[in-house]
Amino acid sequence: MRFRNVVATLALLLGVPLAAQAQPIQGLYIGAGAGYNLPENVGVKTKAPVSPRAELVTQGGVVGLGSIGYGLGNGFRFELEGDYRQIGVNHITSQPNTTSGSLNTYGVMANVLFDMDIGVPWLYPYIGGGAGYTWTNMNLNIFSPASPPFPAASAHNSGTQGSFGYQAIAGLSFPLPSLPGLSLTAEYRFMGTAGDRTFNSTNSFSPVPTTYTIHPQYNHSFLFGVRYAFNVVPPAPAAAVVQAVPAQAPARSYLVFFDWDKATLTDRARQIIKDAADNSTKVQYTRIEVNGYTDTSGTPQYNQGLSVRRAKAVQAELVRDGVPPNAITIQGFGDTHLLVSTGPGVREPQNRRVEIVIR
Repeated sequence: MRFRNVVATLALLLGVPLAAQAQPIQGLYIGAGAGYNLPENVGVKTKAPVSPRAELVTQGGVVGLGSIGYGLGNGFRFELEGDYRQIGVNHITSQPNTTSGSLNTYGVMANVLFDMDIGVPWLYPYIGGGAGYTWTNMNLNIFSPASPPFPAASAHNSGTQGSFGYQAIAGLSFPLPSLPGLSLTAEYRFMGTAGDRTFNSTNSFSPVPTTYTIHPQYNHSFLFGVRYAFNVVPPAPAAAVVQAVPAQAPARSYLVFFDWDKATLTDRARQIIKDAADNSTKVQYTRIEVNGYTDTSGTPQYNQGLSVRRAKAVQAELVRDGVPPNAITIQGFGDTHLLVSTGPGVREPQNRRVEIVIR
């Protein structure tokens, strides 16, 4: 039942990205994470007469994983993961006993994930799922006091057994602008194992070894981690704001450049804008056009808004420099009309600009 519920939830979540644009991650990446693993209690059965059926009461512990993957550039990522979960056992139900030990798991998973661009450059949600093989290492010591007609008994159960494993993943990544390619991550993972696993059991009431079988395990893991993509191009140093060669009369044009994802003016940008304002008093003109543009990183909707904010910043500076507000018209063109032709997702400094045209 748990597996069907997880699959249904994952299928519902996979419908979400259809309305969102994918984060353009492409190429090789590596990741790692660590946190807290919260296991569910595990059903057991044994041939021992003191406890034919019972349940192991578990306690949480650390979880850690490492992964290597490849992004297709359209939001989908494929990765191979190795993981380890610490699961303590502090009691067994159905009769008085003292229990200590662990049911630690480790395994290998193949995952498919989808990154979503929600228009916020510092936050990318992602969901996914995986399947693979998981080993459980059992090391349990159980002591049951005398309970007439049964005498006191002790048992030791140990061994390592494997089974099919699966997981559902939901997370958030936070790119670090100052360290291109590096992102912080926060994740929730549901991991389950399939089928029963049987371990060796030795006890004090019988010279003949018996068996100790556990049912499927279910874990809820909460992790924080890092991910590094190797092919992310570092942003170019802040481009110097250079006055363009004036266009032939009667139009004169000036270019003002911006830092990545910024609409604020540098000192050099203000000087260029002041030159344009001063020169507008020396020529006849009918209007002053202020046109904003962006590079191709980010979504078209986000880029359109950013280009308008850049144009408004230049307009406000022109007014401060004495240009009549009614003489200025502004437009935002987003990531169209590129000064330097690039593909999608490229941070090209010369495309992050505002053009002032005096007509």
